[in-house]
Amino acid sequence: MSTALSRALVATGAAAGLALLASGTAAAHVTADAPGAAQGGYAVITFRVPTESATASTTKLTVALPQLSAARTEPVPGWTAKTEKNDKNQFTSVTWTANPGTPGITPEQFQRFAVSVGPLPKQDKINFPATQTYSDGKVVNWNEPMPAGGDEPEHPAPSITPAAAGSDDDHAGMASGSDKSGSDESDSDDTARWLGGIGLVLGALGAALGLGSLIRSRRA
Repeated sequence: MSTALSRALVATGAAAGLALLASGTAAAHVTADAPGAAQGGYAVITFRVPTESATASTTKLTVALPQLSAARTEPVPGWTAKTEKNDKNQFTSVTWTANPGTPGITPEQFQRFAVSVGPLPKQDKINFPATQTYSDGKVVNWNEPMPAGGDEPEHPAPSITPAAAGSDDDHAGMASGSDKSGSDESDSDDTARWLGGIGLVLGALGAALGLGSLIRSRRA
């Protein structure tokens, strides 16, 4: 095998590897999504929970809530949801636990957990620190705030960015409130396709560069 061809294969492999690494890192985070959410309003927040472990399943997820007046969970087959309140009757957390005899979220799988909450705090960004528990006893805390203009932390807290109260996004969210889960799934699928597209473009670029080098080498 010529040196030029070897370089082409290495470039292609490296590009594909970088794309897969980026995709895997993004997919491993516990994230939150709330299309149409507005400050001071009500929203359906969907938490996307992947299992990072190659040998253990996710069996419990606890999410901290910012002292809300209302919180209602959506039923999830095989899971039990429980909310906690403080002495002011405000919701402070919600916990989803896999029922006995059920596998939980097995390796290479993910699960969505939705909760209807409100009124949301009047903040530009709302964090929902989460605790993920595995069947082997391992606990992962997703509670690190995202620094302004800095690199993403290793375990970022799930967060949403609600629109300002009374904005057009607020009315749009109310109009499409019955299709929250569909929007969440569409957004996740679009992200996956976007990441996959990056891998294909990078791989094609690496192959093209290597092929060009091979042709120039043979002409020489």
